[in-house]
Amino acid sequence: MRLRSALIALVLMSAPGAVLAETVEVRMLNRGTNGSVVFEPDYVEFAPGDTLQFRVGHRSHNAAFIEGMAPDGFEGFKGQIDEEIAVTLDRPGFYGIKCSPHLGMGMVTLVKVGEATAPDVFIDDALPARVRKRFGEIGAGAGLTRLAP
Repeated sequence: MRLRSALIALVLMSAPGAVLAETVEVRMLNRGTNGSVVFEPDYVEFAPGDTLQFRVGHRSHNAAFIEGMAPDGFEGFKGQIDEEIAVTLDRPGFYGIKCSPHLGMGMVTLVKVGEATAPDVFIDDALPARVRKRFGEIGAGAGLTRLAP
């Protein structure tokens, strides 16, 4: 009976689509390695179907997608202040994520899902200057020169 169960488990694990999804933890911090009011890490790459887990490292932060900075059809999300939120991203592309109360201070993170190419227009001129600068720094650090504002 054990052999039969082991064989069934082996077959199920090797079936197409039986890939284990990954969870990537992102911390919301008052101070981190890249300065004040930051997400760490500030750039994440993963496969479609993986999950971002936003953790409260310090109070008074949230995680929310930035309107217009996600693949077409993405419904978005907005966590509450001090809420730890898990978000599964299925669509390949780039996602801009902010801390709502600290957006003006440049508290953003960038997520690349799947084999995506940075869009020609991603960083909106209407975003605060500090945010545009921060996304440019994140993009440069990740080798994404097309994201420079």
